[in-house]
Order: sequence, then C-alpha cells, then structure tokens
Amino acid sequence: MDYSTRNDLEHIVEADRRNVWHHLVQHKPFESQIDPRIIVEGKGMRVWDQKGSEFLDAVSGGVWTVNVGYGRTEIADAVRDQLVKMNYFAGSAGSIPSSIFSEMLLDKMPGLSRIYFSNSGSEANEKVYKMVRQISHKHHGGKKSKILYRARDYHGTTITNLSAGGQQERNAQYGPYTPGFVEIPHCLEYHSQYEGGDYTKNSLDAIEAIILREGPETIGSMVLEPVTAGGGVITPPEGYWEGVQALCKKYEILLHIDEVVCGIGRTGTWFGYQHYGIKPDFVTMAKGVASGYAAISCTVTTEAVFDMFKDADDPMGYFRDISTFGGCTAGPTAAIENMKIIESENLLQNTTEMGEYLMGKLAELQDKHACIGDIRGKGLFCGVELVADRDSRTPAPEAQVQAVVGNCMAQGVIIGATNRSVPGYNNTICLSPALISTKDDLDQIADAINRALGEIFA
Repeated sequence: MDYSTRNDLEHIVEADRRNVWHHLVQHKPFESQIDPRIIVEGKGMRVWDQKGSEFLDAVSGGVWTVNVGYGRTEIADAVRDQLVKMNYFAGSAGSIPSSIFSEMLLDKMPGLSRIYFSNSGSEANEKVYKMVRQISHKHHGGKKSKILYRARDYHGTTITNLSAGGQQERNAQYGPYTPGFVEIPHCLEYHSQYEGGDYTKNSLDAIEAIILREGPETIGSMVLEPVTAGGGVITPPEGYWEGVQALCKKYEILLHIDEVVCGIGRTGTWFGYQHYGIKPDFVTMAKGVASGYAAISCTVTTEAVFDMFKDADDPMGYFRDISTFGGCTAGPTAAIENMKIIESENLLQNTTEMGEYLMGKLAELQDKHACIGDIRGKGLFCGVELVADRDSRTPAPEAQVQAVVGNCMAQGVIIGATNRSVPGYNNTICLSPALISTKDDLDQIADAINRALGEIFA
C-alpha cells in the first residue's frame, strides 16, 4: 500500500478509529456514535480539529504541557538541526545540548547540582524512588526505605507511581501495588479533615504522627506536589511548606518535590517550590520543560545525594539505571529554546500578571454563581471548585462538572476538570492556559465558563 497518499482526513479518522488506543478515553462510543477527534494544527493559544473547528486551549495541550504555545518554529528548527547533526547516543555518554541545558536549568535552581535525563514525568519520579531505595540499602542497612506521599497528589502512571498516588480512582483495578509507600493527609483547607484549631498546625501534626507511627528510621523520603494538580489544584495553607521542610530535617527524610506540572514557569516562578523558600533534595519535572516539542524529563538532585552513589570500591554502588530515550538530543535541544523563549518574552512576569487577572475574573464568577464554592491557584494554574451547596460545601456531581467542560468545548474553549480521580470530589474545573496568555484570551475563557455555569446549573 502506498501510505503517502493516505492522508485525506476521512481516511485519517477511520484509521484512528480502527487502530489507535487513545489515552483516558472510553472507545465504545467510537463504534457508532461519534468520531474520534483529531487535532490537526496549533498556533499560539489555539488548535483546530479535522472538521476545521477552532478552539482556545485553556489547558496547554490537554495535560498542562504546551507552556509557550503552539507553532514555535525556533524550537522545531533547532530540534531538526540537532537531529541531523547528532540524534542519539545512550545516556552513558554526554551530548552538547544536554550539557548546555544542564547549565541553564541549574542556574535557575540554587542548591541543586545534578540532572538525570529521561523522557516522562512518571519515569523521572521512578528514578527518585530507586535512588531512595538504593541509598537505604547502601547507607542505612536497607531500613530507611519507606516513602511518604500525600492524599490527592499524583505522580505518574506506572504501578509504583500509582503506589505513591493519592487518587483512588486512578489507582483502581491496578493493584497489587509496590509496598513501602505510606499516605499522609491532603492539605485542602476548604475540605478540612480536622475538628477546629489551626489547619496548618493540624496538618503538620498529622504528618508527624504518621512519621512517628511508622518509625523515622524506616522513612527515606517524602514526595509532594508543590501545588496539588489533578487532585483539585490545591494550594497549601500558609506555613505548610516551611513546616514540612522542618519535619524532613528533624527526622532525616529526603524531600522530593514533583514539579512535573508546576515546573518551568507555570506558577509564575521557574518552579512551584520557589514560592515557599524550601530546599528540596530531589526535584522532578517533565511537561513544560520542552513545551511538548520533544520528550524530556529531569530528575534533579543535590550534590550530597549524588555523592552517595560515588564509591569506586563497591561494584554495585553506582546508580544502575538507564533511560533509553534519555539519550535523545531532541529533548534538551527543545528545552534550551523553550527556556530562551520564556526569558526573552518575560513569560514569568506575564504568568504572574495574567494569573492575577484570571483569578480576578474567577472571583467575579464566584460572586455571580452560587455553584462556585472555592477558587484556588498560583500563576496560570487555577482551580474552580463547583458545589451543590455553598453552606455545606457539598461537591457538585461529576456529571455536572463534565457537562460544563462539554459546554465550553461547544463554545470553542477547551477547559479541564478533575475526573475519575478522587471519589466524590471530582468537582474542580482546572485551568492552565499557556504562559503567553493575554487578557483577551482569559476573557474568552471566563466568558465561556460563565455561560456554561448559567446553563448547566440553572
């Protein structure tokens, strides 16, 4: 078959229907009810599907990734040139773009000094778990191997990342899970799990109680998102992060910050943890590192962590891990150009200013619509929690929230929402428009939500 001639859109849709297994999608309706959607082009903040319909993308590629927007020829051209010169060699050797990007990235991360390259956020987090377990065996007699994770946080799709994931519906049907992972409570004050008192203190006391219950000598690390993403865009209460850092120091627990969503400008700083003055031992990132123009993730550590794997007398003492496509030069090349764009176009400042503008627009909607219980966010990463009743804070049914998403889509605006993640609490609209957003873009997003809420919750 001459596949070069098989590019008409009707054929593409049918080939997709027959052959492609989409992410997070129930395919049964494709058999008779609807066509799969094919996104065929993107430019700036907008994308077009196979029918020519135009959409304003308020979720940066569906999963919080395309931070600098679509159609960036400077990134594509740089990747093309690099691949012609040198496309790949295993990560046991270095490359020019990985070396250059390492300097650029670490310049933004004082106190951290080593980068391990791989190709997805899930993989980046897995590397940390392996490092923590190897440190436990090499330096603590195998005892300090448990890893604390937080309810409602999410760290990836593998079985071990699900073991560290606090979203029961994402985990369902994939057990048994990797042992040695222990859950600590979420930090969403809007749905406080404590009776009275100071919420931050209660949260920290609950974490410390779990540390003492498990035994500090058994706990190697704690993994947390700086702002909980898919679990409801949860910003921590004041003083929370400083208290977490103090507990980690007190009990000699390594602190792992998962910046897969928040990293590379999403919250208005290079990394979400930098809002809180904490000093992590590990930082992981993916998504916005190259804005989706190439696959790349990074596991970044301190020199102290790195030094624990240097032992010429132990043939098993080095980090015995490989990521095949961590050696592809496309990722760091795209990441270099992505970072240049963020700097040259002052996108961190724009993210801060437009984030404040978007939160203001959402506050106006909250005044207008009783179904909005809470608004939360940092920079251009915002959540709108929908409720059936404000006084009781009863979450709106997931079906209604998804109806809002569908209504906005029909208006030509793509928004996100928590779904099939936390039982009974899949009620938060998630917004993460590109860092290039303008007031006009944000007005269009807010107008679409306003209309959708008025129709769905009438």
